[in-house]
Amino acid sequence: MQNGEAIKGMAGTSFADEMLLSLENIRKEFPSVTALADVSFDLKRGEVHAVCGENGAGKSTLMKIISGVYTPTSGKIVYKGQTRNFANPLEAENLGIAIIHQELNLVPHLTVAENIYLAREPRRGFLVDRRKLKADAQACLDRLGVAISPDRLVRELSVAQCQMVEIAKALSLNAEVLIMDEPTSSLTEQETRLLFKVIHDLKSSGVGIIYISHRLDEMADIVDRVTVLRDGRYVATSAFAKTSVDEIVSRMVGRSLEEKFPERTSTPSEDVLLRADNLTRHGVFRNVSFTLRRGEILGFAGLMGAGRTEVARAIFGADPLNEGTVTMDGKVLSITSPRDAIAAGLAYLSEDRKAQGLAIKMPVDANMTLANMEAVSNRFGLIDFAAHAKAAEHYVDLLSIKTPSVKQPVRLLSGGNQQKIIIGKWLFRQSRILFFDEPTRGIDVGAKFAIYKIMDELARTGIGVILISSELPEILGMTDRVAVFHNGTITGVLDTARTNQEEIMRYASGYGLSPHRPAAN
Repeated sequence: MQNGEAIKGMAGTSFADEMLLSLENIRKEFPSVTALADVSFDLKRGEVHAVCGENGAGKSTLMKIISGVYTPTSGKIVYKGQTRNFANPLEAENLGIAIIHQELNLVPHLTVAENIYLAREPRRGFLVDRRKLKADAQACLDRLGVAISPDRLVRELSVAQCQMVEIAKALSLNAEVLIMDEPTSSLTEQETRLLFKVIHDLKSSGVGIIYISHRLDEMADIVDRVTVLRDGRYVATSAFAKTSVDEIVSRMVGRSLEEKFPERTSTPSEDVLLRADNLTRHGVFRNVSFTLRRGEILGFAGLMGAGRTEVARAIFGADPLNEGTVTMDGKVLSITSPRDAIAAGLAYLSEDRKAQGLAIKMPVDANMTLANMEAVSNRFGLIDFAAHAKAAEHYVDLLSIKTPSVKQPVRLLSGGNQQKIIIGKWLFRQSRILFFDEPTRGIDVGAKFAIYKIMDELARTGIGVILISSELPEILGMTDRVAVFHNGTITGVLDTARTNQEEIMRYASGYGLSPHRPAAN
């Protein structure tokens, strides 16, 4: 009997605190670094156990040990009553342990169905049974309630859609232990609710779920216990219902974090910095119009596929526009490529920072000056390395980037520091308008606060900021106005101080527009 069949047979039963997985005094050392120091953790059958901590706390290292990527330097792993040392991820997977990684691990040129069952394709003799492959993949997608065709190529999907495919892939394994590493980081509120329904179904079937997320508020709906790590060490484990979010944050950072958002110091002027009129890209969005004032933070809200990112990419010249005009300071812009947009003073911070925002194998200084190389080059086009280093060090100091040196490869830094490097890159370019697309995706609460503070300071200097976010509290906490997208159009532009999550969701669902609250610029 396969794992999935065994689990289904247990639905509706009481698991009576049956221990599924136990880690005792786990230690993991790398050359010159101790990533984990004597960490203990356990998971019961049918529970969701959250693991919290700032970036660099050791969460990912612990998950890689559980899933067979790393072997612990010392310590003991007990899985279903037997001491185990997983040689590799495939061995852990075959024993019923699956992981949904924060970083997407899909093959772009394959279809959704081929990615979900990669190396596990159903066969008829020596050939892949493509009809069954498609049907099985469709069943996984239907379970999540997402409208993605199993025949679609992954390279055509948005980041949020790719995340749903990753989740569908993990569900197809019928695992008994499921590790979810930031599963909602690129999902909208509606998609998150669908995922939580699946999690509740898995819990009732006896699956143990290890849940990692920086979105602490959402955990109340699903989490039973929470363990906090700090600097590679175990801090505490407690029942989530008996612990406040403030207590968890205090344990994570070693101090109290009174506010989630900084006090706003920026005030938008009445001057229109950017105007978009009737932007249309056939089949993607249509007749999109809005204004951005000097020193304003304007939010873009909406459900997955509503057109928020697509409009930003088109304005930035990454995708074509069929109709419409973009005006900056009263002058119509002619943008046919990102090079044109950058020259005009526009910057776009992609939601997929590693694939589209950074050269992750290159050092901090190279990334920081990448968008403005002419500023650190002499008249012969040769790099002035002294100016190059000085510029990088200036923005490292200005943005409080934590790095041993400007020569540190970017891939070795935390997500929050990587995001700050992208901001520094565009500040060095002296951009006048910045699109922030899901800027706090996958970063911890302390780093989020720092990013928010930077956004406010940018606006205070007169820079126009557009914040694209799936987190409505983030939209409400950081914007002056919010343009709400539905099905490729803007259904309303709301004054943030006078709206709430419920009203935004009505507009995002297409039901908010009324004669009393028209869509306006």
